[in-house]
Amino acid sequence: MIIAVASDNKNVSDHFGRCTSYEIFKSEENTITSEETVANPGHKPGFLPNFLNDLGAKVIISGGMGGAAVAIFNEHDIEVVIGQKGSSKTAAEMYLAGELESTGSVCHGHEHSEECH
Repeated sequence: MIIAVASDNKNVSDHFGRCTSYEIFKSEENTITSEETVANPGHKPGFLPNFLNDLGAKVIISGGMGGAAVAIFNEHDIEVVIGQKGSSKTAAEMYLAGELESTGSVCHGHEHSEECH
């Protein structure tokens, strides 16, 4: 399974589309087997969910995310886990252990930094 985490300096980013990179964790049998940092190619409506789908992501973890992105991830059967913070790797490990739950922190609009937590 591939887990993508929206990240800033290896920590979960407050906003999915505005992060500096995506930490890509590959796992087998609930254990991380490899990790890679992929630079955010740019925030354009609808692009990033398709970009991560093309990378094979089955889960996306972020602090906050807009409703349109959530809908596109849902169309690709990619699980969205939002409302997270802390270390990107720890978040991925907690997901694999079944200890991470989405808070449903959907952002509304783009002048919303205070709404994405």
